[in-house]
Amino acid sequence: MTSVSCDQKQDRYLLRASLLVNEDHTWYKAFRHFQQILDEKSGGRIQLQVYPSEQLGKELESIRLIQAGVIDMTVTASTLSNWIEIAAFCEMPFLMRDTLEKKLLMSGEIGQEIKSQIIEKTGLRPVATFERGLRHLTSNRPIKHPDDLNGMILRVPNVPSFVTAWKAMGAKPTPMAFSEVFTSLQQGTVEGQENPLALIASAGFAEVQKYVNLTGHVMSWSYPVIGEKQFQELPVELQHIFLDAAIEMEAYEKRLFKESEENIQQQLRDKGMVFIEPDRKAFSLKCEAAIYESLSADMKVIYQRFADLREDLNTK
Repeated sequence: MTSVSCDQKQDRYLLRASLLVNEDHTWYKAFRHFQQILDEKSGGRIQLQVYPSEQLGKELESIRLIQAGVIDMTVTASTLSNWIEIAAFCEMPFLMRDTLEKKLLMSGEIGQEIKSQIIEKTGLRPVATFERGLRHLTSNRPIKHPDDLNGMILRVPNVPSFVTAWKAMGAKPTPMAFSEVFTSLQQGTVEGQENPLALIASAGFAEVQKYVNLTGHVMSWSYPVIGEKQFQELPVELQHIFLDAAIEMEAYEKRLFKESEENIQQQLRDKGMVFIEPDRKAFSLKCEAAIYESLSADMKVIYQRFADLREDLNTK
């Protein structure tokens, strides 16, 4: 974060945000809304510059740039499991089955523990939550059962639980930055990828993939984050303005997400994509044990805590 000042009352703060999504995505639109609110409520004292499409760096690089104080904000979640294992629970394959279970995890003790560890151990402060939508597998052949994967070279984000899950299901997971996925699919370097429908649409994957296999393997959310050091450099009154504006950004993004989800499947169908209903239970059973065994002893305890809470929820 850069600050320019003539005297204490005239301090101006410039924040730079790096996003992996392009201008058509709800996250980018929400950040532009955030930009306007910050400018208005701070009287121009907080200026936000938003860079989409990994212009400033890929997701891992952006996190490191924030930690180094070079830039200030990004949107992230399970990628933080490269620093703190508990972040894997934000997007653990087949962990949550519906929105009630998602709310149970996000709003409960485990969700609070995730936020605390993000601040304490990564130097990033979550300021809101963004919707991600269910993650689905795209391919150029229909995938109805794990056996259909048959060694498919599959792009995944650099998240350990994703690699573990897809390897157990029979694919060959290949971690890769999002900005490289379209070209890799086009050239056949990878054969498939998995993402929420909004990213599948905004990234133009309909041009290089035929099938959307509705695996729904991850129900997740993401955090808009700011560097904790950068946040603490803001005067207290601007911290309050910043956090209030972030709450408004979150509500705005959720409205955009709901509107876009209602139309996005049809948009993809109109572009020629074919939707496949796979055997989700078969996929879940294939990778459940591998995911659990990949966790440390401490994370296995947390996993079991959530499993118990989920069981209580489903018996009520």
